[in-house]
Amino acid sequence: MKALTWHGKRDVRVEEVPDPMIKEPDDAVVRLTTTAICGSDLHLYEVLGPFMERGDILGHEPMGIVEEVGADVTHVRPGDRVVIPFNIACGHCVMCGMRLYAQCETTQVREYGMGAALFGYTKLYGQVPGAQAEYLRVPQAQFGPIKVPHGPEDERFVYLSDVLPTSWQAVRYADIPDGGTVAIFGLGPIGQMSARIARHLGHRVIGVDGVPERLEMARRHGAEVIDASVTGDVPEAVRELTGGRGADAVIDAVGMEAHGSPVAKLAQTVTGALPGVIAAPLMSSAGVDRLAALNQAVEAVRRGGTISVVGVYGGMADPMPMLRMFDKGVTMRMGQAHVKRWIDDLMPLVTDESDPLGVMDLATHRLPLERAAEGYEIFQKKRDGAVKVLLTP
Repeated sequence: MKALTWHGKRDVRVEEVPDPMIKEPDDAVVRLTTTAICGSDLHLYEVLGPFMERGDILGHEPMGIVEEVGADVTHVRPGDRVVIPFNIACGHCVMCGMRLYAQCETTQVREYGMGAALFGYTKLYGQVPGAQAEYLRVPQAQFGPIKVPHGPEDERFVYLSDVLPTSWQAVRYADIPDGGTVAIFGLGPIGQMSARIARHLGHRVIGVDGVPERLEMARRHGAEVIDASVTGDVPEAVRELTGGRGADAVIDAVGMEAHGSPVAKLAQTVTGALPGVIAAPLMSSAGVDRLAALNQAVEAVRRGGTISVVGVYGGMADPMPMLRMFDKGVTMRMGQAHVKRWIDDLMPLVTDESDPLGVMDLATHRLPLERAAEGYEIFQKKRDGAVKVLLTP
């Protein structure tokens, strides 16, 4: 089959690789019909190379048709249309019993002290072959796959793999009071959907970004926007819009790629240029994140407010403004999305023909799998108004 494989910093290639097959009785093999490029994939493209190996298959936002199932898989069968959550969970361990599926004890990557395994996302998360491919082997398929109806286009459902549950959790973790205001830093796919979900739940949304197309998309779906490219003091701009107090909650949907942190940018560049055997332990013990967005979130949230961190960070010793956070009484919640925890909330919204979350207005680029490398470059450089890139195997 064809799959997108990693070969180094900014070097991804579509190649022929062996077809996946059933290895365990709880496996399934799915023929993929749509798979997406995630903002988190850009970290592998740019920063997290020390935890990758040449030939690793990328991708973790797929859907498709079940081709084959193992003996223990009974809730889906060949021919079913399914979305595959990006995290791999068993559904029956202690963590899964608490609906903390991103911490599944069956698939935790204990070698690195990490949580549940993820598709296509480094040694840290199990080095499981990813989903930017024609076919995908799905471990723990007795629990993971999400059945969706045949008929509507893939765009109705593919975001259930990551974007929608991650955004829903980001909003829930933000603990926005009824009728309250949330400021969302970063209007990529997660920021866009977080804004729409918050609006759907009755909250006021202030979106912050510096890319015109992203600002316009957020505005189109009811958010007020702040253009970070021309606003000198973004937290002050948020306070001006909120009676001087700041937002009730802030969602950091940016993560380690934030602009405005030249020292951390240098650390990322230097670390990324080192051999993996040196760079991996360095990244595991050093501060290598660009914390501009998180620091701005601390300043933009009101006293006693909540910061929900959904953007991916990778450093272990990043400096945090603890005095400021303690003095303001800030609550912070974060973590990988517990995908299946939120599906019952989301399924009625994606099957509603009125499309209340605007899932049909998120993808800006649709490319065949063969052009996946081009898709990465477009997305990474934010060219051609790129907000979300979908691939068709």
